[in-house]
Amino acid sequence: MERIKYIFIIIVLFFAAFAVPTVRADEADLTSLITPTTVSFQKCTKQYNLPPEKLYYLTIGSINANRFEIQEIQSKTGYILFSAVGKQFLASVIKLGTQKSMLKITPTNGNYYFAPGIVSNIFKYIDLNLQAPLTEVKAKK
Repeated sequence: MERIKYIFIIIVLFFAAFAVPTVRADEADLTSLITPTTVSFQKCTKQYNLPPEKLYYLTIGSINANRFEIQEIQSKTGYILFSAVGKQFLASVIKLGTQKSMLKITPTNGNYYFAPGIVSNIFKYIDLNLQAPLTEVKAKK
């Protein structure tokens, strides 16, 4: 009887040791995206094999899809001023060729201490929608 008690206690302790909640990998990635940190300038720029006009419209769509507040857009110069998490950012589309362009997203105050998810989520949205055709939305009369 004594042995059965000890075996039962060992089994209970064994299961209790593995019952401790573990942090999943995607949860750890989420905290690294929303926790402010110093972001390098290289992570704020990305080149695309797209015409600059299409990249410009995809950038506007991405900012809108991420629920950031667009404050000003300038299609002629290719910039978008928006705010996210209480900071202002400038998204600039730069023409590198007829089928090549670059997107640069920088904080307007020059302080690169912010949540890296702001920039990476914009790039992810654009990457996911590269092949989507641009369609004109017509207003109802």
